[in-house]
Amino acid sequence: MMKVHDQSSKPALLEVRNLQAGFLIQGNTYLAVDDVSFQLEPGKIYGVVGESGCGKSVMSLSIMDLLPKENGRIVGGEILLEGRNLVGLTEDEMNQIRGNEISMIFQEPMTALNPVFTIGFQLEEVIHNHRRVSKEEARRRCIELLEQVGIPRAADVMNEYPHQLSGGMRQRVMIAMAMANEPKLLIADEPTTALDVTIQAQILELIKQIQKEKKMTVLLITHDLGVIAEMADEVFVMYAGQIVEHCNVDEVFYQAKHPYLRGLLRSIPRLGERKENLDTIDGLVPSLVNMPKVGCRFANRCKEGTKECTTVTPLLAEVESGHTVRCLQYTPCQPSQSVGVAK
Repeated sequence: MMKVHDQSSKPALLEVRNLQAGFLIQGNTYLAVDDVSFQLEPGKIYGVVGESGCGKSVMSLSIMDLLPKENGRIVGGEILLEGRNLVGLTEDEMNQIRGNEISMIFQEPMTALNPVFTIGFQLEEVIHNHRRVSKEEARRRCIELLEQVGIPRAADVMNEYPHQLSGGMRQRVMIAMAMANEPKLLIADEPTTALDVTIQAQILELIKQIQKEKKMTVLLITHDLGVIAEMADEVFVMYAGQIVEHCNVDEVFYQAKHPYLRGLLRSIPRLGERKENLDTIDGLVPSLVNMPKVGCRFANRCKEGTKECTTVTPLLAEVESGHTVRCLQYTPCQPSQSVGVAK
């Protein structure tokens, strides 16, 4: 029997409940993340996949409380780190959590690193913010971290500035910075986007190696299903601000159920197949200001949709053990009501 997704009985390092987050535009808050719930268990790698504009980065920034202060906001829901709700904490309280219990690697290390301070200063600052250690101890720890992430002549690099390092080296510095205080959760938001293919593989292998050694939890955000196949234990598929499918990584490729995920898989080129044109998903992800208020958000792009899909809102529901889907083909429905805009 199908049942609505309920994860409350499982132990979790991080549990997100009914998260709603978005941006203030001309007096209205438009939700980039709408009613998202999931939980992360210790010691696993979780992938989050979807097109640009699906809400992946907004979700991760919400967890870190790093949405833009001018117009970003969390409208509703809870973000529980080992049972403690992070929503509503003061800036000082969040500063004690960021870089300590939860760390984040960003897409572009050149903008994440401060160009006017040395690598050593920025690394030492992360340690001093959370640990009472001497300057000498902090420096030794930083050199050790740089060596662990494969940076040669680490002592010299401590005195260099970000522009003096290659993109791959800067990203290794970001990983060292994220690991400085041995966090329980590492969020990696498109950590290889700005790097060439060879360096991408090295960075991903480094993250995987550190995750195994430290037995930490990783939330890896990407649009690349190849990266997901290589790295993840479980996968969340996002579309238009919602999770539309959650399953283990093997099921993504062999038992995909949601039409959106199946469309993503069809669009991947395969060796040995000869095609004049690659498969695509027609249309675009709806913008924040034009988010459908009724029915399935994928309905206008779905080749399997029916008229009901535009009038009935599907719930995220479990269709097999540990495999949940938000689609009327598989799941129960609810009266058509969406919280796409909040006053």
